[in-house]
Parts: sequence; structure tokens; C-alpha cells
Amino acid sequence: MRVSKADGSQANDLQRDALIAAGVDAAHLYKDRASGKREDRPGLIACLKALRPDDTLIVWKLDRLGRDLRHLINTVHDLTSRGIGLRVLTGHGATIDTTTAAGKLVFGIFAALAEFERELIAERTTAGLASARSRGRKGGRPYKMTPAKLRLALASMGKSETKISALCQELGITRQTLYRHVSPNGELRPDGKKLLGRV
Repeated sequence: MRVSKADGSQANDLQRDALIAAGVDAAHLYKDRASGKREDRPGLIACLKALRPDDTLIVWKLDRLGRDLRHLINTVHDLTSRGIGLRVLTGHGATIDTTTAAGKLVFGIFAALAEFERELIAERTTAGLASARSRGRKGGRPYKMTPAKLRLALASMGKSETKISALCQELGITRQTLYRHVSPNGELRPDGKKLLGRV
């Protein structure tokens, strides 16, 4: 059972009654007061740990288990691999009962749709990156080290009075980034040469 608000404005009486009517022992009811988008719900975690092979997890509606399709698919795959079934009593997922052949088929369709959606997102991302590259833009996070910062680092490195931590703080880079571009004695390293076009 799950309700979204922890302030007591939502009750789980309807869910409790439906689950008990479906044959669930009251001692085996688990509840959460949290958003369905969260995967770290204590009640859900305890419930999943308590399940044993040949058990069936019964939920009132599919969105009580979770609202994220990826999380739902992963949870059911995990249950199936452990020999545990899933049954949804009402709502859009009411045809899901992985203890029956028809229910497995319906869930298989959901899983295939989720996989299809992931592949479409990956294709769109790849096409978008290729399009951006053809226009001269590169994807990803901008580099912390710029040619101007590198020239300042080159001028400062190798001087005995230079404090590396102060230099890194002033340039807004990490020590690793600095040493990837410039050696301690102030010589350009391969990444530094590439940045300045001296390869």
C-alpha cells in the first residue's frame, strides 16, 4: 500500500480492504507514505525482502508499486527471476498477473514498449549529436581548462613561488586537470598540446 502524502490527508483504507478481500493476510501488508517516483521506500524494500519463491506480490494498482516504467520493469524482472509473481487488482494494470500465461504476455508487452522507448531515446540522442557535430558543435560538458587558463598555468608552473593549490583555485580547475595539461616543471603534456593545437 502506498499514499503520497505523509501528512495524514490521504488514507490507505481502500487499498487495505481490497488487498484483504483478495486474500492477503493483514500481517503481510506493507505501507509507505512517499512518492511513487522514489525507489528507496522502506515499506517496499521490506516487502521485497520478505518475499520468497512461489509467493505473489499483490498491489491494489500498478502505480502503488511505482510510477516510473523502468523501475516497474526492473522490479518485476527481479521478482520473476526469484520465482515470485505479481498481481494487480484494479486500474490500468489490472490485466497483469504474472502467475498466469496471459498476465506474463501483457507484462512482456509493457517490457517491450519500455525497451522500444529506450531505443528511441538513444536514437534521437545519437542523431542530435551527429547533427550538432555537422554544424561544428561538440556535445558534452565544456572543458574546465581553456587555452587562456593553460597559458596562465604555463607561465606560473616551474616557478618556485607558485603554490599549486592557489593556482588551481584561481583558475577554477582541479589539480588533476592542471597536471593532465602541464608538467610540474612547466612543460606541455599531450592534452595541453592538443588544447593549444600544437599536436
